[in-house]
Amino acid sequence: MRKNSIKNTRVNAEVQRELSNILRGGIKDPRVAAPLTSVVAVEVAPDLKTCKAYISVLGDKKAQEDTIKGLQSAEGYIRRELARTVNMRNTPQITFIVDQSIEYGVNISKKIDEVTRDLKDGAEE
Repeated sequence: MRKNSIKNTRVNAEVQRELSNILRGGIKDPRVAAPLTSVVAVEVAPDLKTCKAYISVLGDKKAQEDTIKGLQSAEGYIRRELARTVNMRNTPQITFIVDQSIEYGVNISKKIDEVTRDLKDGAEE
């Protein structure tokens, strides 16, 4: 199975949906603040043995680190729930990665706003 095959795309989407549901309703670890944590993307390996889950956390660097540590400690529970809800041959080993693309986008947007404001101010003078 190729990395971007239709089957792999479907598996990625289903695992992402179920991970989101598990984060929303099942993890009791206080380090994982469910409303502030979301699953941005999931990449399941073609052999279904490993999975990279990109997690977006609203907060500072410490909140991001604490959330990832909380998710890593709850990996057994998360894999068990995935095995129960997703019909897969193997339940993948999950690696949680902090995704900072939303934060990056906000920073770029602020910089664009600053540049356009500076251009307007320079044109008015």
